Amino acid sequence: MRPPMFGGFSSSFTNIGSASSWFEIYAAFSTFMMLLRTAINDLIPFKLRNFIISKLSSFFTNYQPNNQVSLQIDQFWDGMTNHLYYAAKEYLPTKISNTYKSLKVGKISKHNNVLLAFDGKQVVTDEFEDIKVKWKLVENSKEDDLFENPKREYKHHNKSKDYDENGFVLSFDEKYRDKVMKKYIPHILSTYETIKAGNRTLKIHSMQNGPWKQSDLTHPASFDSIALDPDLKKDIIDDLDRFLRRKKLYQKVGKPWKRGYLLYGPPGTGKSSLIAAIAKHLKFDVYDLDLSSVFSNSELMRAMRETSNRSIVVFEDIDCHSEVLDRSKSDKFSDDDFSDTFGGGKMVKNMPMPMMPMPRKFTLSGLLNYMDGLWSSCGEERILIFTTNHKDKVDSALLRPGRMDMHIHLSFLKGKAFRILASNYLDIEEQHGPLIEQIEELLGKVDVTPAVAAEYLLRSEDPSVALEALVKFLQETDISKVTVNEEIYQKV
Repeated sequence: MRPPMFGGFSSSFTNIGSASSWFEIYAAFSTFMMLLRTAINDLIPFKLRNFIISKLSSFFTNYQPNNQVSLQIDQFWDGMTNHLYYAAKEYLPTKISNTYKSLKVGKISKHNNVLLAFDGKQVVTDEFEDIKVKWKLVENSKEDDLFENPKREYKHHNKSKDYDENGFVLSFDEKYRDKVMKKYIPHILSTYETIKAGNRTLKIHSMQNGPWKQSDLTHPASFDSIALDPDLKKDIIDDLDRFLRRKKLYQKVGKPWKRGYLLYGPPGTGKSSLIAAIAKHLKFDVYDLDLSSVFSNSELMRAMRETSNRSIVVFEDIDCHSEVLDRSKSDKFSDDDFSDTFGGGKMVKNMPMPMMPMPRKFTLSGLLNYMDGLWSSCGEERILIFTTNHKDKVDSALLRPGRMDMHIHLSFLKGKAFRILASNYLDIEEQHGPLIEQIEELLGKVDVTPAVAAEYLLRSEDPSVALEALVKFLQETDISKVTVNEEIYQKV
């Protein structure tokens, strides 16, 4: 006996050829679906309905042939950030073709270009060597634990969700499993590092009586702009690039992946500008450590442990700290250079000793231990830069290779470097050639820092007026004094 509800629907098939029969079938089916939907809405709880729908959707959308392998890449792994997720997030937009129909676009601060991303509505196909893989952005729904945690507040589906903060599914033919794991995924990670280095905003970190504090590195200097002898500039760039390429060599010979530089020369010769240029060339953050704020070896080690990989650690004006002065030449320096230090200040002669000694500052041995001792393995791909105005005052233990590998003498301004400086400050044309040659000849007789020459180049927007003022200054300088530093410049 047929149920009366479906009687009309079943009898329609006996005369299926007529138009009226097709209409009756459609009307009966529509009525059935309306009744079914009403029953589902009334009888099945809202949470359970969505749970069933999500499971059905997942089953049909994730179906794949038996020879396909899927790798789930979630944003977090055991509560920690999954770097592969963010690598894929940056890598995949580079693989979006012109035929891709569903995109997200945006413009955020500190990015010059419009950003592209895919929104998960289409699969992204990528080819690597001889394999083809597919990427899909998926929503990591929390509805799977509805029955395990029924008290969890349900988020309504109409509420907007950030589909970028979920996960990816990477699928490919099973026969390429080894190549994907050993070559393709490392390729994504290395590409991500390259993209990140190109897009990131460099930071400068400073520490004074507390934790590191960071801000954007806005110093405008670069290797294209600094007034440096071209041959010396090339040597520095070649050394930096060679350092970056030699990770495996450092591991092979058992050396920490670090390199030390000593920048020495009189004030105003561009030591700070060179540091900024190195940071921009390497895309490394800068940690500017004021040694006068370090009161113990343990504090020094703590500060160094908190620096990141791929960074530059700067120790400025090390000759100003008695802890690193040359012990073999102590008789050449004043007593103040080697007076005992208490609480960060120098003890006055004939001052009575305090009842309780204050903590000592860091020691030379502590600094050396960080540079190439057991603590030197704390972090890798680091550049250590020391600056000083008086290289001869620094203890030789700091200066040897392995600690300060390359000594860079930033001297006074000479001909080739001046041409770069003048080109940066002024739009030099051919008619200014005689003035340039005259200045180059004078610079061969008088030592002037780039800072002093730059000040004269800034005094007029007319190149001829600025150059003539510099010529007059150099001509009036007492040649017998040889060196024109800031003190002499102020008196002229």
